[in-house]
Amino acid sequence: MDRRAALLALGLTPCTVLRAQPAFPTKALRIVVPFAAGGVGDLTARAVATGLAARLGQPVVIDNRPGAGGVAAADAVARAEPDGHTLFLLSNGTAVSASLFKSLPYDTLADFAPVSTLGFFDIAVLVPADSPHRTLAQLLAHARAHPGQLNIGSINIGSTQHLAAELFKSSAAIDAQVVPFNGTPALITALRGRQVDVGVEILGPTLPQVRAGALRVLAVTGEQRSVVLPDAPTAVELGVKGFVAASWNALAVPSRTPRAVVDRLQREVVATVATPAVQQQLRALNVEPRTSTPEQAAALLKTDIDRWRAVMERAGIPKQ
Repeated sequence: MDRRAALLALGLTPCTVLRAQPAFPTKALRIVVPFAAGGVGDLTARAVATGLAARLGQPVVIDNRPGAGGVAAADAVARAEPDGHTLFLLSNGTAVSASLFKSLPYDTLADFAPVSTLGFFDIAVLVPADSPHRTLAQLLAHARAHPGQLNIGSINIGSTQHLAAELFKSSAAIDAQVVPFNGTPALITALRGRQVDVGVEILGPTLPQVRAGALRVLAVTGEQRSVVLPDAPTAVELGVKGFVAASWNALAVPSRTPRAVVDRLQREVVATVATPAVQQQLRALNVEPRTSTPEQAAALLKTDIDRWRAVMERAGIPKQ
C-alpha cells in the first residue's frame, strides 16, 4: 500500500496531514543573550530581533543573562520547550566554555540546534602608537631575541581574547608572557601606559583609540582583512600560520526543535540580516554580517570547541 492509499484508509488526506502541523510562531519569541545589555553581542541580537519580529509577525524579546561564562544562559535554553520560541545567542564564548569548565549542566554539541550565524568581528594585535615595533615582523624579531621578556595584554583568563593571545604565542613560536586585565578599558590603559608591549583584543572597542592615533594595529586575526581597516594585514598574510581567531555570534534553539521550525527560523534570519537596515546596524558595530546554514553553524561551533581546547591544553590553563 502506497503512502496516499494508507492515508486514505485512515480517513486522512495529504492536506489533512499538512494542516496537522503546528503553526509557528504562535507567541512571542525570546532570545537569551549571555551578555549584559549594551555590548556587541547584545546589540547584534537586538538588531536582528527587530527585523525578525517584523518577518515572523510576533514580538522578539531579548533576555539578558550575563555571567558565569554564559553557562546559566545556555542552560536556560537547553531546558526550554523545543518549539522554536526560545533561542540562544551562541558565540565563540560558548565554544570556550565547553572546554574551560570541568562540567556543564548541558552538552554544548548535543543540546543545541544551531540555526545560522549572524556576524563575525575581528580580533587585532595592537601596540601603543609610540611603540618601537612598527610591524609584526619587528615585534616577533624582538620577542625571539629576548625570550620571556615580551608582555602580551589580553582581558580575563578564559576569554576568547586571552586564548587568542595564547594562540599567538604558539603559532608564532615565541616565549612571551600573557598578562590578563579586567576588561578592555584596563587593557587599553595598560597599552597606552606601556605596561604591556602588545595587546590582543577585539577590534571594535579599540577602534576609537586606533583612529585617534593612540594605538596601532599590527595585524588582524581573521581569515581575511577587516572591512573597517582594509590596510591592516592578517597575521597569516604576515607568516604567522595558524593564527586565525575571530569572534562570532549565531542563533540556536534546543536540539529537539522540529527541523521544519529550524528551517523556517534560518530562512527568516538570513532574510533579516540581508536587509540594508540590519547590515548598516551591524557594520556600525564593526560586525561583518554573515549568515549560514544550520550545518555550517554547527560545524563552526565544533571546530571552535576543538581549537580552543587544544589552545588551553598547550597553555596549561586549568579547568574551572
